[in-house]
Amino acid sequence: MIKPLQILNQNINNQVLVELRGGRGYRGILDGYDPHMNLVLRNAEEIMGNETKRKIDIAIVRGDNVIYISP
Repeated sequence: MIKPLQILNQNINNQVLVELRGGRGYRGILDGYDPHMNLVLRNAEEIMGNETKRKIDIAIVRGDNVIYISP
């Protein structure tokens, strides 16, 4: 059985899509994470709805705001 943190570990240095509460999201390269699902994304794009709002070099996403992470 694969655990969620194992899937995150397999996707280090790969692009992921992170959906957050409030209709916001980020797409970027997963640079790191911790057991609380706090994420570090590099070369990220902030997404609201279906529209890219801005590009961010480094984004730190607090785990309790995450709805899902898609590799």
